[in-house]
Amino acid sequence: MTRRASDRSRGLSRIQRKAELVATIEQQRIDILVAGERWRHASGSLDAGWQHLKRYRGGIYLAAGALLVGAARHPGSLIRTVKRLAAGGLLLNRARRLLQQLG
Repeated sequence: MTRRASDRSRGLSRIQRKAELVATIEQQRIDILVAGERWRHASGSLDAGWQHLKRYRGGIYLAAGALLVGAARHPGSLIRTVKRLAAGGLLLNRARRLLQQLG
């Protein structure tokens, strides 16, 4: 093989390799776009809930401040309330699991 023919075959393989890489990059771009769309669809309800909470953030801040003042003045009642809420949450979770087993 002459040097000129070798350079042509090397150039051709470089062109082929470049075409393969460009095709791979395009496929990766498509995959990223599809994954982004899935992510937006999956997180849509969370985003809507967050926007709903943001509408009432002034009231939430006021209520949280009142709770903190009450907790600072009577820490025992806060601990008791947290324990009751935790027990209630555990009971609700257990009831939900039992209902799923029945249904």
